[in-house]
Amino acid sequence: MEPTAFTATAASQPFTPQQRRLIKNAINRAMCLALSERFRIVAPTEAADLNVRAVITQIAPTDAAAAGVSKVASVVPSIVAPGVPIPVPRLPIGLGSLSVEAEARDRSGNQQAAMIWARGANSFTSAPRVSSDGDAYDLAEAFGSDFGRFLVAAESPFGKVPAPPSVDRLSASLGGAPKEAICETFGRAPGLAGLAGERIGLPPDWTDRGAPENTILEAQNVN
Repeated sequence: MEPTAFTATAASQPFTPQQRRLIKNAINRAMCLALSERFRIVAPTEAADLNVRAVITQIAPTDAAAAGVSKVASVVPSIVAPGVPIPVPRLPIGLGSLSVEAEARDRSGNQQAAMIWARGANSFTSAPRVSSDGDAYDLAEAFGSDFGRFLVAAESPFGKVPAPPSVDRLSASLGGAPKEAICETFGRAPGLAGLAGERIGLPPDWTDRGAPENTILEAQNVN
């Protein structure tokens, strides 16, 4: 797996270096965990049958103020009518988005698989986070999982009910050790703390520590 990168256009968007690192790392970690269902992941210095790389081509920030208003609005019904589930759509303004291109090439450099993926947050299924990178971070994880499933199953992951995760994958998604040790390069998933943070609208970096410092891939991970 090569480090995820930004195009010059995507890198020009108003995100901090820390936010960009976290978004790129979310893609790599999700891909690594998904690919581990079928493949053995090796270090960049080792020969591999497939080289996988993703590039973020477009990215739009979340309007943190609008996300905060949406989160407050979603809490009010639970106060007014405790115990009664009342869904409150997110305000349809300031929603973030993400577009990614990814490919897998064999040892000869021939492209064996490719995906162009684009998605935006929406008012009904995207949880608002009070941070400009909130939607892009969540979408980064979604893309990484989709592309990983695409390579594992050798078929489109869209429009189908995903297969249940293996015990190893489920454990890793909850913050446990990944099946492939090299996936530790991207740090462990936030697990239950991440789910709780998403639910109450915390910024991603409040619960996700990202990649450990001084790792091989992080040193190579440049825009």
